[in-house]
Amino acid sequence: MTNSVTLRCAIYTRKSSEEGLEQAFNSLHAQREACEAYVKSQQHEGWKLIKTAYDDGGFSGGNLERPALKQLLLDIRSGTIDVVVVYKVDRLTRSLTDFARIVETFETYQVSFVSVTQAFNTTSSMGRLTLNVLLSFAQFEREVTGERIRDKIAASRSKGMWMGGYPPLGYDVRERKLEVNESEARQVRAIFERYLELGSVRLLAEALKTEGVKSKQWTTAKDSVRGGSTLCRGALYTILQNRVYLGESVHKGKVYAGEHEAIVPKDLWGRVETLLTTQRRKHHGNRQGIGSLLTGLLFDDRGHPMIPTHTSKGKGRRYRYYTSRGLVRGHHEDAGSLHRVTAPAIEEVVQGVLKEQLSAAEWAAFSQADGANRWKLLRRTVRRVTLARDQVTLEFVQDLDPIEIPICLKIRGGDTLIVTPRAGRDHRRLNAPLIKALGRAWNLRRSLERGAVDCVAELARVSGCSIRHVTRLLKLAYLAPDITEAIIEGRQPVELALAHLYRIDIPLDWQAQRQTLGF
Repeated sequence: MTNSVTLRCAIYTRKSSEEGLEQAFNSLHAQREACEAYVKSQQHEGWKLIKTAYDDGGFSGGNLERPALKQLLLDIRSGTIDVVVVYKVDRLTRSLTDFARIVETFETYQVSFVSVTQAFNTTSSMGRLTLNVLLSFAQFEREVTGERIRDKIAASRSKGMWMGGYPPLGYDVRERKLEVNESEARQVRAIFERYLELGSVRLLAEALKTEGVKSKQWTTAKDSVRGGSTLCRGALYTILQNRVYLGESVHKGKVYAGEHEAIVPKDLWGRVETLLTTQRRKHHGNRQGIGSLLTGLLFDDRGHPMIPTHTSKGKGRRYRYYTSRGLVRGHHEDAGSLHRVTAPAIEEVVQGVLKEQLSAAEWAAFSQADGANRWKLLRRTVRRVTLARDQVTLEFVQDLDPIEIPICLKIRGGDTLIVTPRAGRDHRRLNAPLIKALGRAWNLRRSLERGAVDCVAELARVSGCSIRHVTRLLKLAYLAPDITEAIIEGRQPVELALAHLYRIDIPLDWQAQRQTLGF
């Protein structure tokens, strides 16, 4: 019986070298014949070959700069192709990263992908499972690349090289090296000396604000002007503890001799360090009572500190927030675009970025530390966190470029929650009840598939649950593999909860599932 639905099939062929292309029958022809035969064998499924030939002769599979491939992707976006057929997967690309990008385009436009010699066909559930396995390898390749970059940065820092980021006050960057800016260097030494005179960073900040002293202003490679703002307490603490001024380079707690010239004498640095340590012990003790991770680090987008606050509701429950100092003092007009946020929401975003920046051992140490030590470890890495309505910006103590994380906001129960889009960095929110339910659902499914029970009613009896509950659980075992993986890794939409999945009718079609569940 012939399928009434027509699937328009495009064949893509590629050969790396131009050798042999002049022959009457070459590798491209051989690939096309095999693909045409496969398409013909699927005529009963409604497959029909389109006339356009997508042939890249003499082009490497290591990149996407191929004319026929570009035309193929354009035609996919125009909606004229339903299935892409290749002889082997490596004819499409040899890069797993590029493969993930191409397949993302296929999924967006609901195009299937078939490799005729490798039993790879995303029109079937097994083909889609194979696709997810390959995409996992692509993720592995990206992580290995990230490790190589971090290793390169570590090696360069050990040689005292400047690796980019915000240039510190007192230096200019020329040809990727720090050069002393004499006028700013005098300003830096004056800040160190003034701190010794006043004995307080708070008083120092107030004095510099009165005198109109600003942070370093500089222009990025994209001609964007940064800096030039009032030196707040957090910025001053960073200046007073920055070992760059001693002519040193610091990477992950290790100190190396830098390529640049020192601008603060060692004796002046030593006296400032001693006073800072004394003041820290005097005012904060061992900080065992610190309950808010971002104390002293979080600012609104108008430069005001966001102060830890809390409210107590029924049954003595305590809810933590960060509130702009302007709002706390009653000056609503001074507060930033987002003047209050729930503490766990912003702390989760910051810790998600921190996990990407730290090594596995450093992250383990941070995760296992108590409140006081966790705060200290965070201060060694993060210099400042700025919160706006549409993004969170992290600036680092080390010479790393600031990270900007796009966010959107949700109001729940009167509280402002932060949601990071899936396209951004992987800030995870593990939902233990949902993950546990997934595990139970798969156990129930395996019992049915192995023939251990004959029906759902018997499965409910053996499991000690009601038929209704077993039926609700079984729905979870038929979620798309990428949805299941996202839930296990904590990358699901923030509003996706177990109760929500129980209430709704989950489609069997995976693409429909993604749309229904917000993926």
